[in-house]
Amino acid sequence: MEAPEVPASLFVVGILLVFAAGIILFAVVLKSQNVIPVSRRRPDEVMTASGLTRLTDSAVGVINKRLKARSGFLVDREKLERAGLKTQPANFLLMMGAGAFVGSVVGFFLGGILVAILLLGAVPAGMMAYLSLLTSKRQSKFDEQLPDTLQMLTGSMRAGHSLLRAIDASAQESDAPMSEELSRIINETRIGRDLGESMIDVSKRTGSEDFSWISQAIEIHREVGGDLAEVLDHVGETIRDRNQITRQVKALSAEGKMSAAVLMGLPIVLFFALIFINPQYSKTFTTTVPGYLMLGAAGVMLTAGGFWLSRLIKPKY
Repeated sequence: MEAPEVPASLFVVGILLVFAAGIILFAVVLKSQNVIPVSRRRPDEVMTASGLTRLTDSAVGVINKRLKARSGFLVDREKLERAGLKTQPANFLLMMGAGAFVGSVVGFFLGGILVAILLLGAVPAGMMAYLSLLTSKRQSKFDEQLPDTLQMLTGSMRAGHSLLRAIDASAQESDAPMSEELSRIINETRIGRDLGESMIDVSKRTGSEDFSWISQAIEIHREVGGDLAEVLDHVGETIRDRNQITRQVKALSAEGKMSAAVLMGLPIVLFFALIFINPQYSKTFTTTVPGYLMLGAAGVMLTAGGFWLSRLIKPKY
């Protein structure tokens, strides 16, 4: 059972659709948010939106309405904030849809319907994995910055500054993501929100148990009083000891993680390399029913092996 030949007209239409999706992806979805609008540069000029802009704005509006009606969807504002992305969930979903469309069209012309289906699911899965990677990187960087930030806080309070002034000074001296989270705390307290609630939200957003300890220590100090700088010094010593143990565990488990990544990625990389190097060898897998069954069995086995390896290289301490 061989794949039918693709008409030339369908090929041309597919190429045009790929170019159109690329233009939408880079000119609308990935457009920089820091550009000064034309209305500010030329206030006297009457601006009219283009048809493409109106189309994308209406699409973003429809997606936003759907997301508001369904909380906890695939991508929401909280997930994007944890990853440090300053964009709307609708923009991210629109970019995901455009990428999936382009990937499926390219996969269809390169390897047939099976590769198109694989890329149709692989592009959104890859974007979600990239979002999770950004979230974990941001959380780990926040935890690494925490001991130095805590030391700046205690130093500022010993110099006579109040707690809010010390947090503001630490936000100015720190790098992202610490500076972003501390600045958010300051801005929320200036508009009337309780300091403890803002700090608890930061600990939830960053997934930092250490920052949760700091917020609890500050809340206890606000109730019973005492030397907050000394209390935070003891908390900082505990955090440094925990970070040292964490680094030791990461160093001991690094070899197992690398082995798991190689074992999981090698079959997939070789399969796609075989498709591009010599399509005749991979034709059995992409055009016949036994090939589909073998690919399905390989996917199930890789999934089971990946789950087993993830349990082996994730020690508890």
